[in-house]
Amino acid sequence: MSRGIPEATVARLPVYLRVLRELDSEGNDTVSSVHLAELAGVNAAKVRKDLSFLGSYGTRGVGYEVPYLIFQMSRALGLTHERGVVIAGAGHLGQALANYRGFSDRGFNIVAMIDVDPSKIGMKMSGVSVVGPEDVVDVVNAHPGCIVVIATPQSAAQAVADRAISAGVKSLLNFAPGVLTVPDDVRVRKVDLGLELQVLSFYAEQQERSSAGAKSA
Repeated sequence: MSRGIPEATVARLPVYLRVLRELDSEGNDTVSSVHLAELAGVNAAKVRKDLSFLGSYGTRGVGYEVPYLIFQMSRALGLTHERGVVIAGAGHLGQALANYRGFSDRGFNIVAMIDVDPSKIGMKMSGVSVVGPEDVVDVVNAHPGCIVVIATPQSAAQAVADRAISAGVKSLLNFAPGVLTVPDDVRVRKVDLGLELQVLSFYAEQQERSSAGAKSA
């Protein structure tokens, strides 16, 4: 990965950043690797290793400077400037995402929604303009480096990805079931709500069986 930061570390940086912002809002100027690890749900050695990729090693007996770590992580994650987000699919999921205010708090600006429904094109949903597929190139050109969120049915997801990639998009967040086929230089992150529910269902089932076994003993 670019700048030698492993993908596993990159995946943890947003967690650290969220924790650090909470600490900052509480007036904490410094944090130890042990405390940051506890709040982030990892071990201290992993925190120290991850932060070393950013060039932060802390001060013995003092820890890490919270504001500086926030700046370093924000810079590494490309959050020192506002990043555009395009939502493909203006259905229930797309509208819910457009209505989520947490994006703007973290430096993301939803610049457009894309849909094939003529009755939606030209409208504003949750304050976001809905455009047709033929406008993808113009939207991407107007917002270089934007991220496209795919909130369409599975049957349309690959076509949406292909069109976005053809327009120059390199980052996709996919909510649709199934796997997308993309070039090596395109990053895809998948959010599979059904899969996550199945995992939670497994643990719920284990707990229920354990409780039932304890009652019958």
